[in-house]
Amino acid sequence: MSATLQTRQGARTALAANQEPVWVRWTLITLALAFLSLFLFVPLYAVFYEGLKKGWEVYLAAIVEEDALSAMKLTLIAAVIAVPLNLVFGVAAAWAIAKFEFRGKDLLLTLIDLPFSVSPVIAGLIYVLVFGLQGWWGEWLRDNDLKVIFAVPGIVLATVFVTFPFVARELIPLMQAQGQEQEEAARVLGASGWQIFWRVTLPNVKWALLYGVILCNARAMGEFGAVSVVSGHIRGQTNTLPLHIEILYNEYQFAAAFAVASLLASLALVTLVLKYLVEQRVKKEKLAARADVE
Repeated sequence: MSATLQTRQGARTALAANQEPVWVRWTLITLALAFLSLFLFVPLYAVFYEGLKKGWEVYLAAIVEEDALSAMKLTLIAAVIAVPLNLVFGVAAAWAIAKFEFRGKDLLLTLIDLPFSVSPVIAGLIYVLVFGLQGWWGEWLRDNDLKVIFAVPGIVLATVFVTFPFVARELIPLMQAQGQEQEEAARVLGASGWQIFWRVTLPNVKWALLYGVILCNARAMGEFGAVSVVSGHIRGQTNTLPLHIEILYNEYQFAAAFAVASLLASLALVTLVLKYLVEQRVKKEKLAARADVE
């Protein structure tokens, strides 16, 4: 009985220690809301307001304009190629790092984080130095009538580089936390490597995988720095949506620039909604699993 009372008293003490005064909590909440309003809500409002300020006709005309449609198409092409490639790489890298021990494991982890530490502009410059006309492979590419820089392949390469950590970095901590018990049990029962992957590993990381794909796609469509270096800014040919917005703004076509920018802002909002839904689904599954254990 005394042990129970001590446990209850300890729980009450811990709860009291975690309870801050009301003014502290409201001050922190106010600061957080003020920060969000200043750096998130106000800019979003400004983008949509400026885009629609001259009416729906001007807004729609800016979106369906030929160069804008070409920029949308190129942005989608880059994302459609980059995201599946990063998905395959992310799953393979996470599986290798979380499930196996091998030489160079720490080096692989470091390389995965490389795009987070290197400026996208530097990444684009590296591709120019390698694939440009004066680059290492420039002469060979020219002789074989192949074009990488100032063309779609260069844009895709730059997009792949800046986005490849997202899927892997979402999967690695989860796979490491889950351990190898389930895979080992499946192996003992006679399952093959592919059966273990499709029926054990993949279902356990499906929501983290989806989360990583969402973030990867958002970054692919919104990338500016690396793509700006390798694209050449050829209007109607190598401009993605962010580059097209920059050109419109520099030409003082502010309504058109903000109209096209609202498309990327809408993509960001959709990404946040999908991210929230995935997080809620993960929480529900964790609660359900915890209830089953109890």
